[in-house]
Formats: sequence, structure tokens, C-alpha cells
Amino acid sequence: MTASPRIAIVKTVLIALVLTLVPLPSWLAIVRPDFVVLTVLYWSIEEPRSGGIGLGWICGLILDAFQGPLLGEHALAVALVAYLGVREHQRIRTKPLLQQSLVVFAVLTLYEFVLWAIDGWSGHPLTTALRWVPALTGALLWPLVAPLLGRSYRRRR
Repeated sequence: MTASPRIAIVKTVLIALVLTLVPLPSWLAIVRPDFVVLTVLYWSIEEPRSGGIGLGWICGLILDAFQGPLLGEHALAVALVAYLGVREHQRIRTKPLLQQSLVVFAVLTLYEFVLWAIDGWSGHPLTTALRWVPALTGALLWPLVAPLLGRSYRRRR
């Protein structure tokens, strides 16, 4: 357990960034979930004052620096995910993990849609249906990811 949620947030975001950037074979890279987005969403739901839109924006800029064709593309999309997490954190937090997975699927699909739209408008379209697979794998992994992230920091009640 960590004393401050911000320390836990930084640790888990760095781990998620490493998991995102580790090279994988192409067949496995297709199903890799968006670990950074899942982590930002978790912290936006669990600790909306420590995580949140600023965390989403910074993590998105880091993703843009490593993988984005446009600076700000991931920043906008991850900040939107964080906003939705902060705005709906009370509703999402009270649901069982399997129902949370459905919400996570919808949010990750919106994330992919925003990236898809920006790529299309900027002339970098990626039109394969495999683009949407990380949203599905992220939602399927949510019941495993959320408790793991929760172990990194427990709020004193």
C-alpha cells in the first residue's frame, strides 16, 4: 500500500506505459489493450481529484510522443476518457465489475472512435476492423485490471 494516491498513480501509469510500449509480435500487438487508457480510467473513477482530466491529458501527450502521428491526438482522446470517468465515477464505482466492463467497453470504443475520426480528418486513416479489438480486450481485462490497480493504493476510510 502507498501513502499517497499520487505516488500510486505515477507508479501504475509508468507500468502501463511500459506495457504499452513493449514490442510484441504483430499478431499479439493487435489484441493488446490500451493499458494507459485503462489506468487513467481507473484512477479517474477511483480517485477523481488525484487522477482526472489533467492526468489524462499528460498521459495522452506521452502516448502522442511515442506513437501518435499527430501531437495532441491521444491527449484529447484520453482526456475525454478521464472526463467521463470523473463525471460518472459515483455511478460506475457502485456497479459490479462485470457491469463496469460494459461501461469500460463503451468508453474504450469512444476513445478508439475519437482517434479514428482524428486520423481520418488529418489524412492518416486506418480503416481496418482490427482497430476496435483493443476496446474489446480492455473491457474483458477490466475485472482483472481494476483489482490489481486497487491493490496499489487503498484509501483510508
